[in-house]
Amino acid sequence: MRVKFRMIGPRSLTARVLLLATLWSALALVVISIVISQLYRQSAERAFTDLLRAQLYNVINSITIGDDNKLAGSPQLGDLRFSQPETGWYWIIEPLGTFAATPLSSSSLGTSNISVPSILAVPFNNRYERFYPAIDAYKNHVLVAETEVVLDGDGRAARFRVSGNLAVVEEDIQAFTRSLYIALAVFGFGSLVVNGLAILYGLQPLDGARRSLERVRRGEAERLEGEFPREIMPLASDINALIESNRRIVERARMQVGNLAHSLKTPIAVLLNESRAVEKVQSDMVRSQAEGMQAQVQSYLNRARIAAQRESLLARTELEPVLERLVRVMRRLNPEKEFHLSVFPPGVALAMEQQDVEETIGNLLENAARFCETGVWITATPTSGPQSGEGETARRSWVEVSVEDDGPGLEPDQIREAMKRGRRLDESKPGAGLGLSIVREITGEYQGSVELTRGTRGGLRAQLLLPGIAKEAS
Repeated sequence: MRVKFRMIGPRSLTARVLLLATLWSALALVVISIVISQLYRQSAERAFTDLLRAQLYNVINSITIGDDNKLAGSPQLGDLRFSQPETGWYWIIEPLGTFAATPLSSSSLGTSNISVPSILAVPFNNRYERFYPAIDAYKNHVLVAETEVVLDGDGRAARFRVSGNLAVVEEDIQAFTRSLYIALAVFGFGSLVVNGLAILYGLQPLDGARRSLERVRRGEAERLEGEFPREIMPLASDINALIESNRRIVERARMQVGNLAHSLKTPIAVLLNESRAVEKVQSDMVRSQAEGMQAQVQSYLNRARIAAQRESLLARTELEPVLERLVRVMRRLNPEKEFHLSVFPPGVALAMEQQDVEETIGNLLENAARFCETGVWITATPTSGPQSGEGETARRSWVEVSVEDDGPGLEPDQIREAMKRGRRLDESKPGAGLGLSIVREITGEYQGSVELTRGTRGGLRAQLLLPGIAKEAS
């Protein structure tokens, strides 16, 4: 059972590596920013708690019980916010139990107070301290540090509370977070640029190998050329060895085809000569069979040669010069008829041997010139080719060549009959009836196609789909 894996994401290796590196860097920077900001928040909140604890014990150390049995003392915490109203920074001292002294508070609290949660809701820790959030009368979110202290030997005690505005912590965290995001963004952008340059530099040898292979495919070079790193050199060497092996196979096939053609040429010529010495009925039959045999042999020799070099990277033919040469020949042979040629864009090339291109299109031109009334129209243009299928065949470049005449044309059933080997619909015209079948066989060997329809000018229109050579991507 054959399992097919479909490629996900961009086909370019460079684009794929850049995309993965970018996504990973972005994800890593996001995670790092979240982790650092959370760690800083914990550190800032812990420092804020320690500050409130220090201020709480400063207040405790500043308060005593006076001779009048009242709370006495004036805490100096060195922070003006404890003396400014509505700041959220307060200290409060409240007598407990039977100690009926007047409570003391910072001037910033004014006449308001901060609610105290129950001990069950917020218990004291092992240091007999507790910290809890609260909202003062001015809608400030504050953190309160609280403890209870016995002030003298008589057991008189008081509750000490110090609060700080949590907005200070949030502002500090937000300022740090903004700076962190800016720094990470700059670092991330720089990292992406450096990573991109490193990836492009690292993959440059692969791009060089691709361009070298494109030059081989376009017929501009016979092997991969250039300096390749150690990791790519074995691949380049194997490709060069494959190209050389393919070239030897093609040359050997061509030699064998030539030898076979040469060995059959003399016997067939002898048969044709001997046919002239017998009676006309036998002569016509022998000559017809010999000509048919000659055409059949040539057709199968062509198919063998095409099969030997069909997959060769070196097969390349510039289409426009070949068509211009064929049109010049047809104009000389048919001076009374017009031949119109259009190739767009210029420089279209086929992945075919020149001999096969000439034989394929030449057969169509001969048929069109034989049956047209006034002229023949030839057009060639790149096309998307087959839309179905997978693999190299579906992705390769294709060229559509159209040969149309203004003759009587053919009906659908006549088109099917004309594509059969040796069938001639008009016996008054010269020919062996092999032209269209040869065209179909050659195009089929190159994985192309031929289609006959009625053209816009009323005559027959032959559309060839032939393998092209894509231009190198920039």
